[in-house]
Amino acid sequence: MIKEILKELEKLTYYLNAEERRKIQEALTLSENAHSNQLRKSGDPFIVHPLEVAKILTSIKLDSDSIAAGLLHDTVEDTNLGIDQINLRFGKQISELVQGLTKISKYYLKANKQKFGENYKKLILATTKDLRVILIKLADRLHNMRTLNFLDDDNKKINISLETLEVYAPLAQRLGMKEWQDELEDLAFKIINPEARQSILDRLEYLKSKDENIIDEIRYDLKKIFLKEDIFCKIEGRIKSPFSIWNKIKNKNISFEQLSDIMAFKVITNSTRECYRCLGIIHRRFPYIQGRFKDFISAPKSNGYRALHSSVMGPKNKKIEIQFRSNVMNQIADYGVAAHWKYKDPKKIKEKDAKEYMWIHDLIDSMNTSNSQDELIENSKLKVFQNDIYVFTPKGDVIELPKNATPIDFAYSIHSQVGDKCVAVKINEKLQPLKTILKNGDQIEIITSQQSQPSPLWQRFAVTTKVKSQLRRFFRSKKKDEYILFGREILITFFQKENYQINNIIEEKIKNEFKLKSIEDLYEMLGSGSITAASVLKKIYPEYNHKANKKFNDKSNNSIQLRGLTAGMSYHLAGCCSPIKGDKIVGIVTAGIGVAVHTIDCETLISYQDAPDRWLDVSWELNSNQDVISNSRIVVVLNNKPGSLGKVTSVIAKNNGNISNINFSVRKADFFEIIIDIEVRDANHLENIIAALRMESEVSSLERLKG
Repeated sequence: MIKEILKELEKLTYYLNAEERRKIQEALTLSENAHSNQLRKSGDPFIVHPLEVAKILTSIKLDSDSIAAGLLHDTVEDTNLGIDQINLRFGKQISELVQGLTKISKYYLKANKQKFGENYKKLILATTKDLRVILIKLADRLHNMRTLNFLDDDNKKINISLETLEVYAPLAQRLGMKEWQDELEDLAFKIINPEARQSILDRLEYLKSKDENIIDEIRYDLKKIFLKEDIFCKIEGRIKSPFSIWNKIKNKNISFEQLSDIMAFKVITNSTRECYRCLGIIHRRFPYIQGRFKDFISAPKSNGYRALHSSVMGPKNKKIEIQFRSNVMNQIADYGVAAHWKYKDPKKIKEKDAKEYMWIHDLIDSMNTSNSQDELIENSKLKVFQNDIYVFTPKGDVIELPKNATPIDFAYSIHSQVGDKCVAVKINEKLQPLKTILKNGDQIEIITSQQSQPSPLWQRFAVTTKVKSQLRRFFRSKKKDEYILFGREILITFFQKENYQINNIIEEKIKNEFKLKSIEDLYEMLGSGSITAASVLKKIYPEYNHKANKKFNDKSNNSIQLRGLTAGMSYHLAGCCSPIKGDKIVGIVTAGIGVAVHTIDCETLISYQDAPDRWLDVSWELNSNQDVISNSRIVVVLNNKPGSLGKVTSVIAKNNGNISNINFSVRKADFFEIIIDIEVRDANHLENIIAALRMESEVSSLERLKG
């Protein structure tokens, strides 16, 4: 087996010279000796893993230093080989790459949040020093995912797969590594939701059985069309990945049949001019699907991707997506960042490429503002937007923003000072509200004032992680003094209530026990709700036994926890929208009742839009380990066929949903409408059930009911 891999690796390094290949052979020999007595979970010799990582790196034609580092990446951590020995033998370049990889220890997202946060930060910091670190790490993760089935621990497999979806696949996309991204997503999807994946594969197989050679036939028809126009191009076709299809069904709330781009084709031309010409030919020949055209040539993606995208009702009357790229564009699309990274001096990025790596620095900035591990994880996750928009500054510069972005997101993307001092916005030379959702092609002018400062309301419609992080940092700083005053009052009141004295000596003792620089730090923690006054008293007086008031202690198993509310403040979930854990929510202060918690899209909120002082920024408590069960309601229109209802109930059960009630609201000869109450863990659990139901051919339509 090893001999076969070695022969394959030798062939794959054809693009390197003799000296570079000698370096790789030397690294292989050292790695093989270091790992000589080690086996993988599969039973294979450990050296198989570094060899496979090296093979993956050759697929994007990485340099010899990267491949050598890939062969050595586990030696320092898992063997007796030291980084000094690697430096002595191979030089600074390779030793620094191996060291960067070694610093990123093994961690799992769900198993240890503290460890995850710290190590993910290490990963990104290592990437800023040399981008090749993340490319090697991605190759390492890709091979580990390919062999994940050899692990015995199912929970560990799920945790690794979740981490792959939340961290590594988005990194691959951000770097333009499309093939790696697709494979990472599919391998993770196979572990996390095998039934959903298999359901999609079955549907695709059914379509294939009806039109066995449909891809080749459409490709041939397109080829003929272009040849008639004297255009010589390369055409490739494929079926979209199961995970991509699943995501679109979930996120767009559509059925499998409504998807317009299950089949995707690439038209690779010799020039940019021919791309536009081919697009014109296709649009003249076939009906264009509204809202499905994107010009990434005039406005490239932030990772350097350029192409024209369009969806049409194409040959054989099939909905297809077509991408038009030049040969150069296609190379960047295939190899991503590796297509234009300059390895001779990997620490320097050409000025024209600098914007493609700004996201790394934005990410680090967001992570540095994190106040807790939960917040760090949230900030560090790469937000990958499937539908970016492109807007213009008054000078005509293109700014890339995520879908649903507002002028606030735009202002902070220019500069944090512009965001902080923003007072108004002109969109296409007309004054508009700051919460206006921007559209492709809008020209944005931000109006600022030195006296202005951010509004708490901005947090409700800001979209980007960077902006949310900036706003959190601002309001955290502003609230600090308020928390200190509030916390001091809490502590004094509680001590007096429990018949304990508090003075300078006690304050000094508290400060020392909690290892704080000042007593104000403790007050801030109390005021923000990070710790309780009872825990402080218990720390100073261990013999103290706090007996909580029963009315606050007797919580039902289905209680929920919210962030953003002052301790002791009562709240209830609004019946008009019935929020469940995971929904985006907002609190409305109501005199004599407390706080009513609504979903952010609840129609009732319109009546409070002129009373911003009554709005509270609340969210679900991420730290809660309780399994809270919520009731949610869906309405399903089913084709009236034998077994259709049984199919629906079976799908819900397979996805761990529990049906608490079913009501037939409409019954006709060809269809019937049913309302189903389902017990779910959170909004994501409900979305998974809804997406799984939409995959079934018996389901005509489906939506969530609120209220």
